Amino acid sequence: MALRGFCEKIIVRKEKSMKKTAFITGATSGIGRATALLLGKNGFKIIATGRRQERLDGLKKELSQHTEIHTLNFDVRDQKAVLNSINSLPKEWGNIDLLINNAGNAHGLASIENGNMEDWEAMIDINVKGLLYVSQPIIQKMVAQKSGHIINIGSVAGKEAYANGNVYCASKHAVDALNSSMRMDLNKFGIKVSQVAPGLVETEFSLVRFKGDEDRSQSVYEGFDALKAEDIADLILFMATRPAHVNLADVLIFPTAQASSTMVKKS
Repeated sequence: MALRGFCEKIIVRKEKSMKKTAFITGATSGIGRATALLLGKNGFKIIATGRRQERLDGLKKELSQHTEIHTLNFDVRDQKAVLNSINSLPKEWGNIDLLINNAGNAHGLASIENGNMEDWEAMIDINVKGLLYVSQPIIQKMVAQKSGHIINIGSVAGKEAYANGNVYCASKHAVDALNSSMRMDLNKFGIKVSQVAPGLVETEFSLVRFKGDEDRSQSVYEGFDALKAEDIADLILFMATRPAHVNLADVLIFPTAQASSTMVKKS
C-alpha cells in the first residue's frame, strides 16, 4: 500500500510538470477570454494579459477553479510595459509553450480620404507593433527551449481587402505576412507558427469599431448566425493539441452564411 501511494504521488507530480503554459494577449474579452477559459479547462496553465485589471481579476477568479492562472496588466502598444511584464514572470511561469497573439482592434470604417489618423495609429500600434512587442521576448524563450507554438489571430481582412477597410486590412495583411515569415525564421528551432483568420465573429469587435454605437454594432450581426468567440477558441484548442509533427499553419474560418469579406447571406 505504501509503495502504491508513493507511485501515485510520482504520477501526480509528473502530470503537473507536463502541463503546458499558454500566454494569451487580449484575454479580457471576446476570443481571448473564451480561449483562456477553454484552454484552462483542458489542462493548460494560463498567463492572461489585458488592459482592464478588473476583467483580469474576474477571469482569474473563474478560471482558478480549473487550473493555475497568472495575470499581467499591460497595453500591447507600450513596449516598455510589455517587456517589464514578461520579465516579471515568476520562475515557475518562465517556460511558455504556447503564445496566442489575440490582442487587436479595428477603429472606424471611413474611406481613405476621410480617415482619422488617430484611428490609423491605434490599429497599426496594436495589430502590428503590439504583436511584435509581445512576440520577440517570448520567441527568445522558445528559441532557448527549442520548442513552442505561436498562434496569431489574423482575419479574413488579411486575405482580401474591402472598401473602407483600408488601414485595418493593411494591418491584418501585415499579420498574415508576419505569420508566414515567422514560420520560416523559426523553422530551424522546431517552433510551430500558425494563424487563425476568422470572418464575422460576434464579440465587442464591432462595438469598438463603431466607437460605442450599439445599434450600428448590432446591425452587423443581424439576419444570420455569426461565429461566436467559443467557436474560435475551439479551433485554437484543436490546433494547439495536434501531435508534434502536425502544424495547421493557416486556417480561414467563416460562419456558413459568409462567403467573403463582404458577401453574407442574411435573412
